[in-house]
Amino acid sequence: MWLRDRAGYEPANARSPLGARRGLSRVALVIGIAAAVFFAVRAMRTGDEVWVWEAAIAAAVAVIAAIDLVVLKRHRRSPDR
Repeated sequence: MWLRDRAGYEPANARSPLGARRGLSRVALVIGIAAAVFFAVRAMRTGDEVWVWEAAIAAAVAVIAAIDLVVLKRHRRSPDR
């Protein structure tokens, strides 16, 4: 059985998910900024309130992604790693 040779609680080749999280945050930041700009321009052209809300949601996604990148950067520089 494949579990027979295990020692400890995680496999020897376990990898940290921080790299994938950093990549996803970068993608979310770029897409969030682009979408916020697009929706803001659309709101100014049409005057519809729905585009304002769309721009606000996209901007919130970009802000959350930026905060996550800052947290990941601080986590990477922490002395206990």
